[in-house]
Amino acid sequence: MRYGSIGGVIVLIWLIIGALAAGQRGYFDRSNDNCAEVGTTIVTVIAGPLNYIGLNPEIECDVPEPSR
Repeated sequence: MRYGSIGGVIVLIWLIIGALAAGQRGYFDRSNDNCAEVGTTIVTVIAGPLNYIGLNPEIECDVPEPSR
């Protein structure tokens, strides 16, 4: 039995469930203008099924503004 292919299928299903959760939260409907929104979308997809048991990952990041 090939365990590598089973693991790959599990990871693929995990990411699909995460993408569904991100879609339900509307993360793909709006523009991702800053790193926090992009980071939150990516972490939500990676969290996968954990989103449905109450995990709501959010990322905060501050990008320094250029001096004038």
